[in-house]
Amino acid sequence: QVQLVESGGGSVQPGGSLRLSCAASLEFDVIYAMGWYRQAPGNRRELVALFTFGGKTDYADSVQGRFTLSRDNAKNTIYLQMDSLKPEDTAVYYCNIDARIMATRERGDFWGQGTQVTVSP
Repeated sequence: QVQLVESGGGSVQPGGSLRLSCAASLEFDVIYAMGWYRQAPGNRRELVALFTFGGKTDYADSVQGRFTLSRDNAKNTIYLQMDSLKPEDTAVYYCNIDARIMATRERGDFWGQGTQVTVSP
């Protein structure tokens, strides 16, 4: 069973920065998509940033230019650098990986447990 362990959430003032990390417990040999989603109270879960199979990186319009998605393949880890944070960025952030597990060749859609990000004065 793949585990995605997230870290880096917390509270910050508007204009501040946070860096989220998501470490996978297993290695993947094919990654179809990987990135971050978020869900604010009363709202649906929404895409924040995503690497896709073709090498493209997609960002939500609301975070374009402020957030940066990156990854370290050697550490099986993805990151979300969040700068110029706004109160409307407040949400629980979830890591997601759609990939094939190297050891079993099984494809799965895996989610982290979520990490809270709060932006307030």
